[in-house]
Order: sequence, then structure tokens, then C-alpha cells
Amino acid sequence: MKKSLIALAVLAASGAAMAQSSVTLFGVVDATYAYGSGSVANKSQLTNSGYNSSRLGFRGVEDLGGGMSASFWLEAGLNNDNGTGGVTNTNNQAAVSTGGGLVFNRRSTVSLNGGFGEVRLGRDYTPQFWNLTVFDPFGTNGVGTSQTLNSSLGGPTTVRASNAIGYFLPGNLGGFYGQAQYYMGENLSNTANKKDGNGLALRAGYANGPINVALAFSDTKFLNANIKAFNLGGQYDLGVAKIMAHYNSDDIKNGNEGKGFLIGGLVPVGAGEIRLAYSTYKIETPGADPRANKLALGYVHNLSKRTALYATYAHVSNKNGSAQSLNGSVTAAGDNSNGYDFGIRHSF
Repeated sequence: MKKSLIALAVLAASGAAMAQSSVTLFGVVDATYAYGSGSVANKSQLTNSGYNSSRLGFRGVEDLGGGMSASFWLEAGLNNDNGTGGVTNTNNQAAVSTGGGLVFNRRSTVSLNGGFGEVRLGRDYTPQFWNLTVFDPFGTNGVGTSQTLNSSLGGPTTVRASNAIGYFLPGNLGGFYGQAQYYMGENLSNTANKKDGNGLALRAGYANGPINVALAFSDTKFLNANIKAFNLGGQYDLGVAKIMAHYNSDDIKNGNEGKGFLIGGLVPVGAGEIRLAYSTYKIETPGADPRANKLALGYVHNLSKRTALYATYAHVSNKNGSAQSLNGSVTAAGDNSNGYDFGIRHSF
């Protein structure tokens, strides 16, 4: 009898604890037929993530009381065309894993949240990446991805950083938002590369009604040179369409400097959406200044809230020795390249 009462008490306590917590399984499976043509070689392939990045994730939150909560987020990239996992960079330097198994490369964080904002620890997007993806009609996915990302000189931390300590402002500041992030290469202090992979990044913005604008800055130390990145972007919702633009600059100390911009829009049409963008990026080098210009046009048709069909066309024109090519094709310096994506995305 005593054992039964103890067991009931444990179950009741466990139920109370579970009532204050939640864990969610989520993901995206996006399959893409991609074709690229160039002046040297063409390529046809079944790949993934032409509209949204394929992923598998787990996230959870626990109410700690007093307006505070703890949360975690584990998100793995997937190559659903061949069944492998994504790749990750463990120290913000050149080496990356080869992938194959399940790797939480997209995000792996634990957070403490409250009226003070959020403190987030682990691998996450860098502040300097947010403006490139939020203010890109193609969301930096597929053949339409902005040249400001495709050609970026920002190095291994252009998109994500490992070993990061981040802080986010609370969401009750009248539309103002911001974050700060410090990430570490985790090297020994008595080596030449002791700061390799260390960086500091900041982002601040304002979103209210139809307007959303933000700017970001980062300074990352690498063994060969430091890289400073600066970008700003904005979006305005006209009701019948959303227009967006961003500017990005990457400056390698005592080296090359890259500059580029994007202008584009999203136009809702019935159950779907038209996406269009023009982007360019120039690398300033002595006597060269190679530049790649991209024009991208796409359409997404929503079959439901979770399933969509999409098609994208992109054309890249190369100038001054640039040799950008699309969807795995190969093109000679100064020649053009075309790319096509056709796919289906399902989210859960």
C-alpha cells in the first residue's frame, strides 16, 4: 500500500513537471530537380533545399516561474536526396566535418529567457547573416540565392558560428530589436593561431507595421587576416507586394574587399507567390575587380499550409574575370550561366 502511494505521488509530481514543459519535433523535407548550364559543362541533379532548407529538429521550453524560462533547440541539416546529414564547422576555422550522419549543424543551443531578454549558448546563425537572408526574396535558398552570400568574402562565420555566446533584447521594446554575439575558435593561448575563429558581431533593427529595417556588423579574427563585415537591409509591405533590399560589405585586412547589393520583392498571387531579385557582388582586387550579376525569378504554389510546389530560374552574368556558375555547372571567366530549380517542399 505504501509503495502504491509513493508511486502515485511520483507520477503526480512528474505530471506537474511535464505540464510546465513542452518538446516539439519539427522539420522540412525539400526535394529539388536542379539544372545548371555553363560555357564549359552543364549539370543535372536531384538535390534538396531549393525553397526551404531540409532539416530535422527538436525544441523545448520549460517554465521556471517568475517570468523566466529555459529552452533548447537542436536542428540538423538533411540531404534528403541521398539520405546523408549536413556538415558543421567545430571551431569557426577552415576545417569542416564530412557529414554523413545526423549532425546538429544548423543550430544547437540552450537558452535562459526572461524580462531581460535571452542569453543563448551554442552554435547559431551569426548576426551578420540575418540581413542577407531576411531581406532576400529567396531566403538564401536555391538557385535564386543572392550574390551577396554566394560570393561573400566573409569566411567560415558568414552564416553560422560555433562556440557562441549570444544575447537578444526582449521583445517589448516598441518594435526595436537587437542581438550581440561573441564566438570562439577555442585555440591554445601559446600558439600562433590563438585568436583564429574568434569574433564579435552585433545587429540592431526596427520592425513596426509594414516596415522592417536592420543593420549588422562583425569583426572576426582569422590566422591569415581579420575580416570585417557590414550590412544593412530593409523591407516594406505595400499590401499587394513586399519590396526588400540589402547592402553587404566584406573587408579583409590588407586584402580584398567585396561589396554588393540586392533589390527584389514578393508578390502574392492567389494561392502562390512570385519571387524576383537582382543582386550583384564585386571583389575589389588590384587591376581586376571581378563582378557577378544575378537575375532571379521564381514562383511558389501552396497546395496547403505545409506543402508547396516551386520553380526558379536564375541567370548570372560574369564580368572582369568572374566565373560564377549555377547548380554545379562550370563556366569560363567572363561567360554567363543559367540555372533552374523545380521542387516540392513539405514541412511538419
